[in-house]
Amino acid sequence: MVKGMLNRELNSLILISLLLMKALFYKIMSVTMAMVVLVTTMSFSIDMHYCGETLVDFSFVEQVKTCGMEKNRTASNCKAPTLSKESCCSDKQFVQQGQDNLKISFDSLSFEQQTFLTAFTYSYINLFEGTETKEVPFIAYPPPFIERDVQVLHQTFLI
Repeated sequence: MVKGMLNRELNSLILISLLLMKALFYKIMSVTMAMVVLVTTMSFSIDMHYCGETLVDFSFVEQVKTCGMEKNRTASNCKAPTLSKESCCSDKQFVQQGQDNLKISFDSLSFEQQTFLTAFTYSYINLFEGTETKEVPFIAYPPPFIERDVQVLHQTFLI
């Protein structure tokens, strides 16, 4: 008696935990899918300032701050001091364009794809329509004769 009661409680706890896990899984998947849509449609740019080969500054929002050495500097040759035309600094910009077209128009599909979609939609909608006639296949048969009441005989009652 106690063993059966423990089994029922254990089964109910397992069922409750599975239902909670399913609800949690749905929430995690919906947040993940929303983040995927957000990331694929978002545009952003990264500005970077290099001084020589080293990265000095980067920025996601505004222009980068420079190191102050990007202007032309004098050459290290003392006999003929001239301005060098090349600077040791460089600015690079990485631009990621987001996806703009999220809706696929029905006109861009081929004729075969349009035919398949219309046939699939029609058959899927008609799948859930009920029948017009209410057929009862066992209407002509009488119920069986009960000699003894089995529930009373075995004392099994639904509460």
